[in-house]
Amino acid sequence: MQTIWIELPADDLERAIAFYSSVFGHAPGDVIDQGVRRITILPGTPSVSLNQTAGFTPTVEGSLPYFHVDEPLSTALERVTRGGGRVIEPTEQRGENGYFALIADSEGNGVTIHSAQA
Repeated sequence: MQTIWIELPADDLERAIAFYSSVFGHAPGDVIDQGVRRITILPGTPSVSLNQTAGFTPTVEGSLPYFHVDEPLSTALERVTRGGGRVIEPTEQRGENGYFALIADSEGNGVTIHSAQA
């Protein structure tokens, strides 16, 4: 199995774009308006899109994407709270696998952030 696409729901697409751009430090992509939905695609592989569609509701329940940062996890978590997200489970070291923290993004989606550094 190869993961090729992950969609994260957004109630406010512009707010979600600002959050992910701030936390992960990339330039926001273009907004694609498809009538029934508005999306933007974040850089990276697999592709991740932020998707504003009626009935596609953000949640911390269900699937949980993991995103890696190349800096101390504490630095990324500071940007999470400044950007309107919140830390649900604080930094936890998982042996040699590094450090992990569960957050809710600006929309209320559960996301785990990983780093090799606390």
